[in-house]
Amino acid sequence: MRLSATVQTLKPSATIAAAAKAKELKQKGVTVFEFTLGEPDFITPAHIRDAAKEAMDAGHTHYTPASGIPELKQAICATYQRDYELDYEPNQVVVSNGAKHSIHNVLTALCGPGDEVIIPTPYWVSYSALVELTGATPVLVPTTQESGFCLQPEQFRAAITDRTRLLMLNNPCNPTGAAYPVETLEALANVAVEKQIPVLSDEIYEKLIYEGSEFRSFASFGKDVKDLTIIVSGVSKAYAMTGWRIGWTLAPADLTKTMNNLQSQQTSNPCSVSQYAAIAALNGPQDCVGEMLEEFVKRRTYVLSRLREIPGLSFAEPGGAFYAFFDVSAYFGKPLGENGTLVDNSSDFCTALLEQAHVALVTGDAFGAPGYVRLSFATDLDTIETGLNRLDAFLNP
Repeated sequence: MRLSATVQTLKPSATIAAAAKAKELKQKGVTVFEFTLGEPDFITPAHIRDAAKEAMDAGHTHYTPASGIPELKQAICATYQRDYELDYEPNQVVVSNGAKHSIHNVLTALCGPGDEVIIPTPYWVSYSALVELTGATPVLVPTTQESGFCLQPEQFRAAITDRTRLLMLNNPCNPTGAAYPVETLEALANVAVEKQIPVLSDEIYEKLIYEGSEFRSFASFGKDVKDLTIIVSGVSKAYAMTGWRIGWTLAPADLTKTMNNLQSQQTSNPCSVSQYAAIAALNGPQDCVGEMLEEFVKRRTYVLSRLREIPGLSFAEPGGAFYAFFDVSAYFGKPLGENGTLVDNSSDFCTALLEQAHVALVTGDAFGAPGYVRLSFATDLDTIETGLNRLDAFLNP
């Protein structure tokens, strides 16, 4: 069968590929210290699981409206009013099969061949691939460790052309953990309004913010900004619900209608039972979010303290999410591990680390950041401690 030109160039997700390599070793009986996937290790809170069971018992196991049940749309609107004082109506909400699906909907609805989409780097691995699936061109704009890996307004302005259709902004950011300062966000918003560039604001890590950082939704800088903003978020990270696959967009009603039509042809609807579970997550007690954040604070503190002790490593402190993104290029060309392996890029570094020390990280090459690696600390402290001990021994045999 002849494959389409579009999918022939499509590469698998680097994070999933890294996890698959680790799984192969595990299947051979090797103990692997796994830091690849951005997935909380906590079980979904009990009141959310109970709501799913109740929904099944009540017979909510059939098709739903393509863009989500009215009750969940109302819960999403109420959440943004409660948490951010943002007013949205249910006809501005599309509930999708996870935030990745939401992003695909936005890009498919707005972009096509000849268009350009601005993406600050380092960036989440799927952004450029999803842009390319529409026929549009990703315009990658490098940020620096010195800036905290935050896109600067002058960079945004310089990247805009008459073909620019969208800015994709991730705050807090995967893979860097960067939480944008409010003043930087506002300056970016001013450029967006001036140049009339829509902004896809991926805010999936909005509840995972650490001391010294502050989260502001991109849509909160006034009506003109809100009218250009498409918020993408979901329940995966804050409520430990990655497998439930519920994400959403909040956007102007005309765009929402188009995405509703698109989704009706793609998937029919998001999982019915998961939608009822998401209502319980948003409307129920929020203590579980704070409790999980407390654990992430402990892990973050430990990881950063250990990385500071290893000579040659450098990083910008993550203000959100659950990632440490650090530069390992000082070790390129030096003997590593018991075998004295030499590497000259972060992909080979990660391969050697996995094969010899059985520690699984994700290469920065996949995120548009050569020389860096990503460690997800969404796992228990014992695993983190042992994994970092092995990393240290690998770097300094």
